[in-house]
Amino acid sequence: MDETIIGIDLGTTFSVAARLDADGHPETLVNAEGDRLTPSVVLFDGDDVVVGKEALKAIGTETEHVAECSKRDVGHPVFHKVIGGKQYPPEVIEAWILNKLRVDVTAQIGPVRRAVVTVPAYFDEVRRKATQDAGYMAGLEVLDIINEPTAAAVAFGHQKGLLDRKGETEPMRVVVYDLGGGTFDVTVMEIRGSHLVTLATDGDVRLGGYDWDQRLVDLVAEGVIRERYVDPREDLVAAGKLWRECEDAKRTLSARGKVVVPYDHHGSVARVEVTREQFEESTQDLLDRTRFTVNQALKAAGLAWNRIDRLLLVGGSTRMPMVRRMLREISGLEPDASVAADEAVAHGAALLAGQLLAKSQGKPPRFKIKNVNSHSLGVVGIDRETQRRRNGILIPRNTPIPVTAHRVFRTRKADQKSILVQVVEGESRSADECTEIGKCTVRSLPPNLPAQSPVDVEFHYKPDGRLQVRVTVPDAASKIEAEFARENTLSQEHLDGWRRYIARMEPEP
Repeated sequence: MDETIIGIDLGTTFSVAARLDADGHPETLVNAEGDRLTPSVVLFDGDDVVVGKEALKAIGTETEHVAECSKRDVGHPVFHKVIGGKQYPPEVIEAWILNKLRVDVTAQIGPVRRAVVTVPAYFDEVRRKATQDAGYMAGLEVLDIINEPTAAAVAFGHQKGLLDRKGETEPMRVVVYDLGGGTFDVTVMEIRGSHLVTLATDGDVRLGGYDWDQRLVDLVAEGVIRERYVDPREDLVAAGKLWRECEDAKRTLSARGKVVVPYDHHGSVARVEVTREQFEESTQDLLDRTRFTVNQALKAAGLAWNRIDRLLLVGGSTRMPMVRRMLREISGLEPDASVAADEAVAHGAALLAGQLLAKSQGKPPRFKIKNVNSHSLGVVGIDRETQRRRNGILIPRNTPIPVTAHRVFRTRKADQKSILVQVVEGESRSADECTEIGKCTVRSLPPNLPAQSPVDVEFHYKPDGRLQVRVTVPDAASKIEAEFARENTLSQEHLDGWRRYIARMEPEP
């Protein structure tokens, strides 16, 4: 019997695992605590590592030992917070979360070693590589990476029976508005029967429900200061407790017009009332950022709202009334919340996982996905006139992928000994305003190579958003190629070490 391939939504605040049932329908797999959602929170408790609900509880008592929202730091060398005197790479913290999901799923359905993992559409190449590395350290083979809005659209297409349509069908144009706990994506897609085609995507990897939580924390903290002349944000434990209270209060404000948030720390007691109107006013700028991003994505797709058929809501933060009201105003459409906001992304990943399994068995694909890249990819060059570093774009953003692109650069001087090719992501012409994602160094160039000798740079951008780079020097007597070395990535030695360490700390069956 073939091993099950699961789909995983590795979220900022909650993560979800899913698989296909015997009838080919996606189902969410519960964790060891019997819950469908696993908090993406890790507690480093001495020699023990605890993931999920118990780690979330510890935010109010052991904040200094808790890592939360690590997904926001993915792509950086270390997590923003020192824990137990140690600095962890964020992908290592993500690996603990994935390992928890893998172990819990294994207890239910048997060994699981392969998975499809989702990422925000706006994740850059470095963050995608780090996510794959997190899967590896968790003992998983990440067969594919799928963008979260695309996964939600796959789940929507399955639910509506669109993926089973044969022949020519009228395309359905869908805007996927995905506001999760820590990231925001908007993707414009066409569903043409069993073909899902991304027209444009945009987003913000540092915007999500967590930011709304923090604004509520500030509102309540100001109320506590007025009542008790203490600022709970200045005490680590008090701030952790308050954040947990405000997270619950935010959900209450989606159902009621006001909420009373309690504060009780070291004998200082306060009860702060916050109205929905106050909350919405304090977060209006966050909502406006999503409005701007939606309009930019539509503009990039070359569409107006009157050509959009569905506005699909994904992510738990879309339950806030302010979000739905704003979307009605700008689109003239009733937002579609027919897919499970917290589970649709994992379900879409499970559907792709099932398709990969079927493909390995020689079966035809049920659906096809055509994505675009979310960031322009280029090479740093020197402007001859100004001598400034410039971004020579090879693959503009929103280009359909996979795609291969070439560009010829030239050596700067005669008898040059080496070439450094710096690869960047970003839209600016100035390389200094872009993100460096890696470099290729060509050493030991042949002697007496003339100035302005050609250097061929080839980018191959794969469907999962991963980049391959090849640099060749055509004028060399023998072919010279260089390997692409990424920024801020763990070495294979470190990856293997963490994989062994995490495996050793799995709970006994």
